[in-house]
Amino acid sequence: MKAWNTWERVLLVLLLVLLALFGILQPGFMSVETLADSTFNYSEKGLLALAMALLIVCGEIDLSIAASLALSSLAMGYSMRAGAGPWGIAAAALFTGGVAGAFNGALVTRYQLPSIVATIGTLSLYRGLALVALGDQSISGYPEIFSTLGNAYLGQLIGVPWLTIPIEFVLLLLLTLATGLFLHRTTWGRRVYAIGANPVAARFSGIAADRYRFALFVFAGLTAGLAAILLTGRIGSTRPNIAMGWELDAITMVILGGVAIEGGRGSIVGTLLAVLLLGVLTFGMGMANITGIVMSMVVGSLLIASMVLPRLIKRRGTMA
Repeated sequence: MKAWNTWERVLLVLLLVLLALFGILQPGFMSVETLADSTFNYSEKGLLALAMALLIVCGEIDLSIAASLALSSLAMGYSMRAGAGPWGIAAAALFTGGVAGAFNGALVTRYQLPSIVATIGTLSLYRGLALVALGDQSISGYPEIFSTLGNAYLGQLIGVPWLTIPIEFVLLLLLTLATGLFLHRTTWGRRVYAIGANPVAARFSGIAADRYRFALFVFAGLTAGLAAILLTGRIGSTRPNIAMGWELDAITMVILGGVAIEGGRGSIVGTLLAVLLLGVLTFGMGMANITGIVMSMVVGSLLIASMVLPRLIKRRGTMA
């Protein structure tokens, strides 16, 4: 992958400062066990952020990604009630997420709707379906394998007790590697950048822009399905409000990671650093018993700063 840019170095420094700060203020924060457990706080959100990063680089956005997760979790519950086994339940989640993503992609590519408008609509549709289907109920009793995926550590799975890395976090790192290689090391990735930077020029150069955009929406839906499997297994149930508001968290991670909201610029390295930064920040503030309202204010301030500071850095570099 390409050399780190200035903003990625800023994120890395901020992450190290946060770790040092919470390590001083919160006894036990820097222990291996605590840091490993903190990843449960953001691994599923990180998966959504990776898919969102690809879409935003391509000049699109999916505001329904968390609602797709809820719909996928609902499909897990219904398939379990229908007698499906673990593989069937997981397939139901991925299939539902993929269909939800394909529907979003069709609205944007076939019917030429702005993605922000189309996915605001499908956000209400998918979330509404989950709320109407469940009401104030929940679905629980999933096979043990899902709890293992959502709560266990890699060491437990492979028989190495000292390896206390959550399976969820390992999956996040693997998907980060795959999306990073796709975006930064393949011709397809360069085409995604080209579409986001100038979609008209990309079409005239022979790039099938709509095909790429549709595929990225499907990928976002499949990622939501994977996140649904992990989150449903971790909390042990399908709930009507599962992952409520997570689409905003994913967007915050992507923009904080240096992906330009207008498309055409950004990196997976920056997105992962932003996922880690926000994850450590919210986990540390939670340990310090800081209220959710204050957390929201801090995260909102970081989002604003992440859009302003790179422009200031770029302007200063140009003037120099």
